[in-house]
Amino acid sequence: MKFSYLILFNLLVTHVFSQEVISFNSSNPFGFKDVITNLDNQKSQEVSAVLRLPNGKGPFPLVIGVAGSLDWGPHHLKYLKMFRSSGIATLELQSFSSRGVKSTVGSQIEVTTATMVLDAYRALDKISTHSKIDKNRVAIMGWSLGGGVAIFSGWLPLIEKINAQNSFAAHLSIYPPCIAQPRNPIFTNAPMHILIGELDSWVPASACKELSEMAEQAGSKIGITIYPESHHSFDRESAITVKKNAYKTVDCRFEIRDDGAVLMSFLNIPMTTPIRQKIGLGLCAGKGPKMGGNPKYREASFKFANQFMVEHLLSQ
Repeated sequence: MKFSYLILFNLLVTHVFSQEVISFNSSNPFGFKDVITNLDNQKSQEVSAVLRLPNGKGPFPLVIGVAGSLDWGPHHLKYLKMFRSSGIATLELQSFSSRGVKSTVGSQIEVTTATMVLDAYRALDKISTHSKIDKNRVAIMGWSLGGGVAIFSGWLPLIEKINAQNSFAAHLSIYPPCIAQPRNPIFTNAPMHILIGELDSWVPASACKELSEMAEQAGSKIGITIYPESHHSFDRESAITVKKNAYKTVDCRFEIRDDGAVLMSFLNIPMTTPIRQKIGLGLCAGKGPKMGGNPKYREASFKFANQFMVEHLLSQ
């Protein structure tokens, strides 16, 4: 009986000490322009993240995970559990809960891509001092809104202004919004890849294909895999449904100036405030995209993600 209690106690201790909440200082830039031209004047914001370690002594490689507009879901956490099974630590960025936000669906203004890119780099700098983490083997992965973070954390004009002490070893982006496209699409030399569904009307695959081609023409490389017969959130274990209050952005394209300002379609008005962004999306976006799982390509996505992280974080 005493032996059974000892085993239970050891399991509980292992669980507690294999995860840790870390905190770091960030801020709340609304757009990329705020980061590139006015970062020093942004209001300070404390942000937290959950570090979970695999079995072993370390130091471990790490994947920083960034959730989408609905915040963290079960399928996100399954990816991270898979990575830990492969010997890779994970860090769940808590950009939403740190700011008292539950969802940005239908508005996309409460917590933005620019804010989360900054959070990701501040988290990277913080976790790079951790004794259990190998700072030279840290990747970033995100879904939907977080997928945009995974891409734009590799955009050089942002990286240069954030002035992070460390860099990401790889970037994996799952169904990201690619509708805002830089005039200067110069990205990091670290491996970058997009996974997206052919039928995605929330964030269209065609826009990501365009961004990949633009980056290639500029001398950068963003790989892309488009899964047939797949909607937004194809890696969820859920039926296809309509998200009535979400944006359908198939017909939207925005240009990003070198100073980070995102321009309002043909009007060329910078969407540098929440009201302007709402107007800009209102001119091109509808509502009610479909979302839900595709079992075949959910499995393919998990397999690709694990292989990608093992290749770029463990095979060094």
